[in-house]
Amino acid sequence: MPLQHAILAFLDFQPMSGYDLKKIFDVSVAHFWSATQSHIYKALEGLEKEGWAEAQIIPQENRPNRKEYHITNAGRAELRRWLTTPLPIDPVREASLIQIFFSHFSTNEEIAALVETRMQETHAQLALLRTAAQTAIDENAQRIGVERARQLWQITLDYGIAYYEFELAWNEKTLETIRNLPPLTPPQNL
Repeated sequence: MPLQHAILAFLDFQPMSGYDLKKIFDVSVAHFWSATQSHIYKALEGLEKEGWAEAQIIPQENRPNRKEYHITNAGRAELRRWLTTPLPIDPVREASLIQIFFSHFSTNEEIAALVETRMQETHAQLALLRTAAQTAIDENAQRIGVERARQLWQITLDYGIAYYEFELAWNEKTLETIRNLPPLTPPQNL
């Protein structure tokens, strides 16, 4: 499972709590792989069960104890195996395309409004990648001092940027088509 393997990869850098993992996900890989706090904790349970990670309880004063996870040798071996195994192409799942696909009884203006809103959100996401995500990559690369890692991280960020740039171009073209669709005809009894 990619989430478990992503967690193993982060733990390979340093031990972390579930909370730490959520924070690092949000500033490093969220542009291509998101994870909720509950998914992270469930994956950590699975990693422990497989023997790929171990938890250590760290007492803290005036705060709840911290549960920090460490990658095991078996986890490191599993991570290396997974990192060198080609993965199948994931099927595309895009909810906004379901909306468009079934919008034959919506007006052109209603459909266009959906696409325009999507474009605004895509612009915002693109700006976030170009600023916050880029800053996170630069800061993390400087912190660990591994140029090879920085370049690989940059490749994934470049993918995210190219993805949203493509979506914006596609939406622009689609918007023109939607505005010129044939007139809406009332539904017939099916």
